[in-house]
Amino acid sequence: MSALSNASGSSMSVPTAGQARLVIIGATGMVGGYALRYALENAAVGSVTAIGRRKLGISHPKLNEVLHRDFADCSALSEALSGQDAAVFCLGAYTGAVTDAELRTITVDYTIEFARVLRGGSPNVAFSFLSGSGADPTGRSRMPFARHKGEAENALLAAAFPHVYLFRPAYIYPVEPRKEPNFSYHLLRGIYPAFRVLFPNRVIRADDLARAMVDVAVRRTGERGSLVFENRDIRAMVDSLHTPAAVD
Repeated sequence: MSALSNASGSSMSVPTAGQARLVIIGATGMVGGYALRYALENAAVGSVTAIGRRKLGISHPKLNEVLHRDFADCSALSEALSGQDAAVFCLGAYTGAVTDAELRTITVDYTIEFARVLRGGSPNVAFSFLSGSGADPTGRSRMPFARHKGEAENALLAAAFPHVYLFRPAYIYPVEPRKEPNFSYHLLRGIYPAFRVLFPNRVIRADDLARAMVDVAVRRTGERGSLVFENRDIRAMVDSLHTPAAVD
């Protein structure tokens, strides 16, 4: 069952010419949360539809919040997903937090079902997908996470969206304190200052990743087709976003 509501309690603002209608999946998660905050502050974004299973607990004139419990069937989202210009998909689960079967369902099946409904109502949408470092589209990897992310990537490419952006971050630094999902993440957070210096292309801040995912979709970066951004590429994008434009 899906419930559509405006979190601000009033009619949502209508995007003006040149502003994008953006939908975010997984806005209660770490990366999705930063994507939402950035999108609401971004003048290039006229409206944000945030779809998730839990309430966000915030209100904003741009924000339209959609509660949806079962991503195995997104048919009820057809109206909310109609007429969107860009999508940022951050729904996922940590390896070890769920069974392998559940991980595949969340990573692959939910992505395919969401893309099906989105494609029906917004065939010209630009789609940013949170994949992961090591994603294997060939399906030969011994790592379930890599196989599942690769399968999801293939499904999005087969959906024939005009723009698909596949983000493959390595370690995502949470920025704000949180309860880490497992010991490995707890350890990485502790050694992050040194890890960032020694292996800069193996880490990315969660807020920087979110900003890049929003910007590339809203701007429709590149020619029609797909672009893959490995961790090194994402860092380069972030550096360019933080670099002031040259003045003649």
